[in-house]
Amino acid sequence: MSAPSLVVPTRGRFVRRLSSDDATRESMSMGPTVVVPPKHLMAPSNANEVASAMENARNELERATTPGTPNTPQETSVTDKYAYAFDIDGVLIRGGKVIPEAIEAMKMLNGENEYGIKVPYIFVTNGGGKTEQERCVQLSQQLEMEVSPGQFICGHTPMREMAEKYHTVLVVGGEGEKCRQVAEGYGFKDVVTPGDIIKDNQDTTPFRKLTPEEFKNSRARNFAEVEIEAIFVFADSRDWASDQQIILDLLMSKNGRLGTRSDTFEDGPPVFFSHNDVVWSASHDLTRIGMGALRVSLEAMFKAVTGKDLKTTAFGKPQIGTFEFATRLLQQWRKDTHGIDSPPDTVYFVGDTPESDIRGTNEYDHHATNNWYSILVRTGVFQAGTKPRFQPKATVDNVLEAVKHGMEREYKKVLKASMDNVPAIVEE
Repeated sequence: MSAPSLVVPTRGRFVRRLSSDDATRESMSMGPTVVVPPKHLMAPSNANEVASAMENARNELERATTPGTPNTPQETSVTDKYAYAFDIDGVLIRGGKVIPEAIEAMKMLNGENEYGIKVPYIFVTNGGGKTEQERCVQLSQQLEMEVSPGQFICGHTPMREMAEKYHTVLVVGGEGEKCRQVAEGYGFKDVVTPGDIIKDNQDTTPFRKLTPEEFKNSRARNFAEVEIEAIFVFADSRDWASDQQIILDLLMSKNGRLGTRSDTFEDGPPVFFSHNDVVWSASHDLTRIGMGALRVSLEAMFKAVTGKDLKTTAFGKPQIGTFEFATRLLQQWRKDTHGIDSPPDTVYFVGDTPESDIRGTNEYDHHATNNWYSILVRTGVFQAGTKPRFQPKATVDNVLEAVKHGMEREYKKVLKASMDNVPAIVEE
């Protein structure tokens, strides 16, 4: 087995292609997720075709020439040794605005670096409420680059695999009808929203009345004849009181039929949350409460009303299932866009929330067959001067420093491996 080739920073010269002789060519075999059936972890979709098309288009563009050699474009290679995964809110974006260093960080991964290499990467966010395609368009504009659905995971992305199991579902959260559209795009056959339920019976929520637009978009039906099989909280609720009232009604119902009451309070549908972040980083100076807080509140209210504990299920980070999903997405992305049919030796996960990003990365590192390296940035939830509950492998100021840290670490590893393979000179 040959040693990895040393890639030396150069200027005005072609850079040698990284050796991949020592990389395995077998697909990674992972265990089952905690929620999603293994066969569905990487369901076929058009996302991979879109990702491949975008990458091929990028490869056709001429790169900027090196000073002093105006007619010779610099050659770049794609490393098969490592990759990056990024959280978004608090790492790349804050309050809808791009963090300045994020654009430079993406340029560096796309080849504008002293090593002359490109590094594959994906995005893993607990946020949602929009289709992956819409989020990619938005992120592409913010980062001034193309982002493909083939490298993007929302908190609710793994929920698409539940469409085969549940027919009629209640989808909660988000703006307007967007979460209904997301659920229908995932293949759910019969999607109900809180607006539909209020339209059928306005007394359901005494303190909330639908706006004319909400009333128009809500679908009329008789819920006395409908059994809701599962409840999915896709995105943050815009009206906690109303949404929780409706969810509680269903949880205490007989088999998800509104207007009924179970004798045991154990006949209601299951509840799934797309993530469990209690706080998140928005445009406000202080963190704002998120979906995890709604989950805690709902469980507490169910206990207060029924005297029983409510068991709910969360997707997203730090759940192992989400990281397994991310592993398969990353491997598919590397294969489709770069022809690398093997897992990277190391994945650098860059996040701002110790309780989800860092905890999930560290725990998955013990579970995975390759290395997952956690990097915490100071631009989001984490506050300087505090000690995070879950310790990262590295803490840096921003995402640009995170990218530099990983690339420098990898360069030192290659340099050390090359030096170890140099025969010792024996003096006579």
